Amino acid sequence: MNPESRSILGTSTIVAVGDTAWLASYVDALREQFDAAVHYVSTAAATRETLQRTAVDCVVTDYRLPEATAIELVRSIRETTATLPIILGTADGSESIASTAIEAGVTDYIAVTGPLDDTVTDALRRTEQALRDAQRAETQRERARQFDAAFHDPRSATWVLDPEGALERVDQTARDMIDVDADVVVGDPFWTLPWWPDEGQTSADIRRLVETANRGEFGHAVVTQRGVSGERVLELSVQPVTDERGDLVSIIVDGVDITERVDLERELRQSEELHRVTLNNMTDTVLMTDEDGEYTYVCPNVHFIFGYTAEEIRELGTIEALLGEDLFDREDLAEDGVLKNIETTATDKAGREHTLLVNVREVSIQDGTLLYSCRDITKRKQRERALATLQETARDFLYAETHHEISQHVVDDAPDVLNLDASAVYLFDADDNHLQPTAYSQAMRNAHGPLADVHADGRDLTSNSFVENEARFFDDVHDADLLANPVTDLRSIAYIPLGNHGVFVAGSTDVGAFDDVTRELADLLAATAEAALDRVDRESQLREQDRELQRQNDQLTTLNQINGTIREIDQALVQSETREEIDHTVCERLTADGRFQFAWIGTLDSTNDVVTPQAWAGADQGYLDTQSFPVAAEAVEPAGRTAATGEVTLVSNVAADLRAASWRKDAISRDLLSVLSIPLVYNDLSYGVLTVYAETPDAFDETIQTVLAELGETIASAISASERKRALLTTSMTRVEYTVTDPSFVLAQLARAANCTITYEGGVQQTASGNYVFVTVQDAPLDMVVDVATGLHVIEDVQRIRGGETGGVLRLRLAEPFLATELADHGAVLQTATASQAGTEFVIDVPGNAEARNVTQFVTQRFEDVELTSKQTREQASEHGFYASVLDSLTDRQLEVLETAYYSGFFESPRSVTGEAVAESLDISPQAFYQHIRTVQRKLFAALIDGHVPVVSQRAD
Repeated sequence: MNPESRSILGTSTIVAVGDTAWLASYVDALREQFDAAVHYVSTAAATRETLQRTAVDCVVTDYRLPEATAIELVRSIRETTATLPIILGTADGSESIASTAIEAGVTDYIAVTGPLDDTVTDALRRTEQALRDAQRAETQRERARQFDAAFHDPRSATWVLDPEGALERVDQTARDMIDVDADVVVGDPFWTLPWWPDEGQTSADIRRLVETANRGEFGHAVVTQRGVSGERVLELSVQPVTDERGDLVSIIVDGVDITERVDLERELRQSEELHRVTLNNMTDTVLMTDEDGEYTYVCPNVHFIFGYTAEEIRELGTIEALLGEDLFDREDLAEDGVLKNIETTATDKAGREHTLLVNVREVSIQDGTLLYSCRDITKRKQRERALATLQETARDFLYAETHHEISQHVVDDAPDVLNLDASAVYLFDADDNHLQPTAYSQAMRNAHGPLADVHADGRDLTSNSFVENEARFFDDVHDADLLANPVTDLRSIAYIPLGNHGVFVAGSTDVGAFDDVTRELADLLAATAEAALDRVDRESQLREQDRELQRQNDQLTTLNQINGTIREIDQALVQSETREEIDHTVCERLTADGRFQFAWIGTLDSTNDVVTPQAWAGADQGYLDTQSFPVAAEAVEPAGRTAATGEVTLVSNVAADLRAASWRKDAISRDLLSVLSIPLVYNDLSYGVLTVYAETPDAFDETIQTVLAELGETIASAISASERKRALLTTSMTRVEYTVTDPSFVLAQLARAANCTITYEGGVQQTASGNYVFVTVQDAPLDMVVDVATGLHVIEDVQRIRGGETGGVLRLRLAEPFLATELADHGAVLQTATASQAGTEFVIDVPGNAEARNVTQFVTQRFEDVELTSKQTREQASEHGFYASVLDSLTDRQLEVLETAYYSGFFESPRSVTGEAVAESLDISPQAFYQHIRTVQRKLFAALIDGHVPVVSQRAD
């Protein structure tokens, strides 16, 4: 036996089962030769008991056992273990026993034949081989378990490939990376699998990795994998697997997710880059020194503050040469560990002084013990000083009341705020569309020359900034396209609009004078000035609004007083019976409350062509006695001018132009300082002039003029009404006759167009539906006249009443009021109007108390080519009042039915037309027609027999 045999047999525990000679010799040999641990039992039960309490490496049994055969023992052992080596020996060897033993699960089969020593030696050899095979199988199983543990490690993805690189197996971790069934792609080349993106570079890298394993080498690669959870970075490692002959049997690929590590590395690199860039570009400077002040570190951005490079800083010597001596107390630093915001001054390489805030901290970094961080606050200190000045400027603005004051404050404070001596403020004049230099410094005047007005057309820098509402800063204004003064000594200039007010201009003879702080301060100064200018405008507008409100309140008070007076006058006019009463009432009421000192009403005397006073009231102090009032358009007293022009005449200040007219002296001597004269006109007829005087200039504003002008129309209407009323009561009248060739009269138009004679003899109605008039047609067929009338625009509708081939009666609806209605408003009655080709003849009755000349004036104004052919004074019959009272008792509808029936010939004997025909022409029923006729007859007979007219309700039928 070789040493290895002794080693494996000597270290194993073996159970021998049976009581045969060969088995006893076998056990003796194990104990003597190998000192093996042997349990020698004779029965199957003892064997099972031993296996339960002892760890056994091999079982050797004889076929024949006392209670049963070894086959049953083998089967019972295999129920609990499949790996324990079992060797069966028998002297009764046969193929049947061997086959049954192998089927039961024996490891080896020994046919006990020949010499005993040979049998024992063979049994020992086979035992050694079974132990070695079992040990090898256990090793393989352990390796398989280890591989499975590694293969199923969730921390990595594992792929098993065949030697050609085709996929054989994949673990669950890799399966979870993709959204397809991994079994579908088994057998596909590894570099074509769905784990990898569709790009040539990744596929090529993975293929080279597989080729590395084909050569028997280990390999690594980092690839990007796109899966269900997004994009990740995998580190792939590949190792070849060979058999005992060294032939490649498979390839193992492990993939570890290093996405987080890659991200961390990337972030670290970015952080390092960020810190490097930040350190190089930050304006704060960091310095480190040892206890002696010698530099151990100089920040590379030191030039931002000091203008030196890091090497030049070191050449200056210790830090005291840079920041000064006695910057801080070392004992205070030792106590606190850090000292903050130490303010000091330092001079840069160019000789400029900087104000610094320094923090000093104790550190231990390499050789450095003191760390200095320096912040340049020069601009901030400048800004603080400028803001303090700007605050004072804003306070001054609060007390400024004009744009000029504010402009001067801006110019005066610009040097302290901006550190610029040249400045100016241009204010916009909207009337001239110019920017005017309202305030400017002497430095601006010296450097730029005289400052002229600038047209706001956007064609130079000042107006362009204003028009575009855009602040413009120039490092060198000589490079600007719109520079209007190329010889200016100014180089750096700022143009900042002040809203709608103008432009602030500030500059320097140096190039590049505007840094960020100066620009900001310039904007703040301009914005503050703009706010102050807005305030002045608002306050000015408020003051103007207050004045306007006060004026409106005064006007409203005046208007209320005037309206009260007008209401009183209107009430009095309603109660007045005569023209004299109207005139006196108006004058007394106008002067009653003292607002107007004097008022009078005069009528036009056509004989002498003067205005004659008829009524007056107030304190005239004999003014009317000193004056005559000739009718003329110029240089006369306002009453005469109004009578001449028919328009309102206003003299706001009598004292103005005293020598122009003598009446002004007389008026001033009586404190009549303003005058308003108003025509009294109604329906184009003049009833005189109302003239009002006040003891103050400008007493008649636009509102009072309007109110008094309307009052003049009301007075004229009241006078006209009173005259019409008196006309009904008088028995005398004047009959005037006119011949008119003016073709504009409606009946003249119809007569000319139809070549006939048209006569009006009474019968006119003015209703809500139109103006109706009855006319008689002579010398023409009635149908032809109807056709002609239909074609005239002045006639809206025509209706046959009666007639035929030689004439008849028509009812016309006119587009405008008929002449008879207009004359009635003046108290006159149009008796007849006859129109033919030759012209028109009017016969008009004017009551005795009315002015016939007013009617003549009306007719001549109404028509051209008017000739008065007759004027007669007559006495009216007493029945005139009876006739008027009957007509007044009739409703409009009753009068319409009566006139239509009359002009239709219903009342002639024999009747020319039936009641049914008249009713049809009126578009009413016969019953309604007869009811209206009987009602009219009853009212007429009651007035005739009883001597009175019954009171009836006036209603529309």
